[in-house]
Amino acid sequence: MCGRFAAFRDAEDLADEFAIALVADDARLLPPSWNVAPTTAVRIVVERDERSSDDVVRSLRVARWGLVPPWSKDASAGARMINARAETVAEKPSFRRAFGARRCIVPVDGYYEWRRTTSGKQPYRITPPGDGITPLAGLYEFWRDPEKADDDPARWLVSTTIVTRAAEGALAEIHDRTPLTLARADYARWLDPTVPGDDVRDLLRAPGVELEAYPVAARVGSVGQNDPGLLERVEV
Repeated sequence: MCGRFAAFRDAEDLADEFAIALVADDARLLPPSWNVAPTTAVRIVVERDERSSDDVVRSLRVARWGLVPPWSKDASAGARMINARAETVAEKPSFRRAFGARRCIVPVDGYYEWRRTTSGKQPYRITPPGDGITPLAGLYEFWRDPEKADDDPARWLVSTTIVTRAAEGALAEIHDRTPLTLARADYARWLDPTVPGDDVRDLLRAPGVELEAYPVAARVGSVGQNDPGLLERVEV
């Protein structure tokens, strides 16, 4: 699974990496975090029709981590849907509509995973070599709060989930699941809302980007800990 990650890069850097044409104000102002937890606000890269244009525009937006299906009675369902399994994402009712037309990229600065050892759980930071941006494959959805008035701008919640798959190689020694990453050449096809889900199923099995792991301090397990020191390698 993926239950914690870092996201501290400037919006301008993300715009350059993903060829983003529009950065929403809340995405630009979202503060950096070295310990992002579920149900908090995260940045997502999406392609959608903009009201001011007939063209599909690639933009950087903010969504709450934990997907809330449109048919949910309340937003609490999102806490259980921070991840979507690649093996079932195209069929599971909670995700299949989003997989068909609302795919996104969750750009992060590495994620954390815990390895079970005889002395407890040891956290690792997992990131591309050279500490580059980690482009995680995600989905997003819109949920309307039935308790809010039609003219209340907060009546719509945008939420997101991260697609995961079986881990392989050295990563499988840490945890049996890993987020699905996307190669730069696959960004456009994954994000394009006119491309049906059946036409991107191959990306659910594609190699993505190379990742490496190193141990970090146990304090990353506390959501109250949030500083650059969480990225530092420790001896185990």
